[in-house]
Amino acid sequence: MTGPRETRRKNYFFAGSDAGGERAAAIYSLTGSPKLNGLDPEAYLRDVLARIADHPINRIDDLLPWNLASELASLT
Repeated sequence: MTGPRETRRKNYFFAGSDAGGERAAAIYSLTGSPKLNGLDPEAYLRDVLARIADHPINRIDDLLPWNLASELASLT
């Protein structure tokens, strides 16, 4: 029996190319980081995409999951 980690590892063999594997890793990071910080990944990404156009580039760290966790948690 294989767990989710082993299944993902096997799926990377079928990413099609190195670039495809890197894209898959980026997507897993975008969904995994919010989860590790107790956030709903979809809600986090929705919030960041709504903010990012008007957000100052020198404060981009404000949009990281661990910096938004308390703010987003209070909204739910």
